[in-house]
Amino acid sequence: MKVLLLKEPQDKDSGVDPYIKELASYSLEATLIPVLSFEFTSLESLFEKLSHPECYGGLIFTSPRAIEAIKICLKEKSKKEAWSKSLKQMWNIKPTYVVGKATASLVEEIGLIPQGEKAGNAEKLAEYICSREKPNSSALLFPCGALKREVLPTVLRKKGIPLESLTVYQTTQHPDLQESLSSYFSQQGTPVSIVFFSPSGVKFCLQHIQELSGDSINQIKFAAIGPTTAEALQGAGIAVSCAAGSPTAQGLAAALHAALRPHSC
Repeated sequence: MKVLLLKEPQDKDSGVDPYIKELASYSLEATLIPVLSFEFTSLESLFEKLSHPECYGGLIFTSPRAIEAIKICLKEKSKKEAWSKSLKQMWNIKPTYVVGKATASLVEEIGLIPQGEKAGNAEKLAEYICSREKPNSSALLFPCGALKREVLPTVLRKKGIPLESLTVYQTTQHPDLQESLSSYFSQQGTPVSIVFFSPSGVKFCLQHIQELSGDSINQIKFAAIGPTTAEALQGAGIAVSCAAGSPTAQGLAAALHAALRPHSC
């Protein structure tokens, strides 16, 4: 059975994408189509703030892209040296809060120690942070995207926990998206399931998919990587067959396997 995953490959340099590998173990043939493109911004401002850990109480990352922004900064020799010699150690005295395993692993790659990765989404991470931070302490630095949801900032603000957000990337539609979707449907037909990985993916893809699938759309089981994406699908009038129990390849594969069993049709 064919499954369409609306995401880019997770590990470009380490062989088969974990989602393709995990779904194959359930005899599901997955294809990846990149949906989003990212433009990084305010990188000088980002590193200026990272250069003053004494001004902050810690870091928050809810997206792998925010870590990528730091990695771009660290390509510059002088900044990489400053990070390695002192800044990394100074930040490691403070907490680095993250959502999900992918973000946590990238945080480890730049030498920081992640906390809260099992939270799974911004709402649960906000609760975790509130259980550990005191009101009116030093602000937490939050590098984020322009389309970030306001759930985490709102919860922290209500609890009196200072937060300093900095937009470090913009999200746009991948330039090849429409062509890739058309090619997939013409060559492979209508998949049994289509998985969305972000509300932005719903925004950029759904209309194309509805046009390409036509009357067959009612046969597709739509899935989401988590509750936020599921809400976006439902808000667009799409019935969600399943959402991953955790935002991982294993969580998605188990949810899809259950949703695609004959008795669940």
